[in-house]
Amino acid sequence: MPLCAETTIRVELMTRTLLILVLYFPMTQSLAETSALFIGNSFTYGYGSAVRYYRADSVTDLNSEGIGGVPALFKSFTDQAGLDYAVYLETRGGSGLDFHLDNKLGVIGRQAWDQVVMHGYSTLDADAPGNPDKLVATATTMTEFLRSKNPAVEVYLTATWSRADQTYIPDRPWSNQPIEQMALDIRAGYDQAATASGVVAVNGVGEAWNRAMASGIADPNPYDGIELDKIDLWTWDHYHASSYGYYLEALVVFGNLTGLDPRSLGENECSGYELGMSRNEVKMLQQAAFEQLASEGRVSANPLELPRPVAAQRCNTPR
Repeated sequence: MPLCAETTIRVELMTRTLLILVLYFPMTQSLAETSALFIGNSFTYGYGSAVRYYRADSVTDLNSEGIGGVPALFKSFTDQAGLDYAVYLETRGGSGLDFHLDNKLGVIGRQAWDQVVMHGYSTLDADAPGNPDKLVATATTMTEFLRSKNPAVEVYLTATWSRADQTYIPDRPWSNQPIEQMALDIRAGYDQAATASGVVAVNGVGEAWNRAMASGIADPNPYDGIELDKIDLWTWDHYHASSYGYYLEALVVFGNLTGLDPRSLGENECSGYELGMSRNEVKMLQQAAFEQLASEGRVSANPLELPRPVAAQRCNTPR
């Protein structure tokens, strides 16, 4: 065979091989058993913490901003549980669901989703704190859109936490009320939205925070200093979450979407270890998540019980 002909054949074979690789690898995540999309804001992408860019290569950021966030923690938990999830996120700081409806349906609607986790603004309505009307309307509209792509999609709403900056500072919407109250009011709004939209369930994240504070693992007031051996669920602005707070959020979402006891991950869970948490902190946060989920009948008790303590290790490479 002439050299030029042989070279041409080799080039064609290499080109075809590269084309196959390009076509195949972007599809590998979509071939997972379950696709999950997170729609939210800074409370999803982990503002103010190491969670924001945590294991960003394990999830797909539809806005190409390199976010890992709570979705990456969720992905890590599902991998450890032996579940096959492809996890995606579409987030914008300071937004409610109205922003995503007005600007991001073209991104969100590119494919049908198996499960979707979403939430609105932290006070229900940025212009009318505590008023659930906008959340109810936008959650309903977004759910209808998601169902137009997949009638069987499972939609979950995440009820977020009490903001310390809205409680302990004077002349704020929840000033002079117990720290637990804002989370309860937020949950009431999400319950209304869940009823109107017919979603599967609400992720009771704010109530899990309340349980963590009641159990003694988390300090309820970051403005007077953090007590010895307690964690701060908020970050430096007392508004967004710390890594601990986002970790607890991800545990609740994990349990609600999969039906698995968060304690089944064990106190040696690898993402908590990678984020610098002690085994006791991981254990107590898992307990708070479990208690909230069990109180709503979302999970049954099935903790990981080891005959002796096992040191945590780094997480495996994401699937």
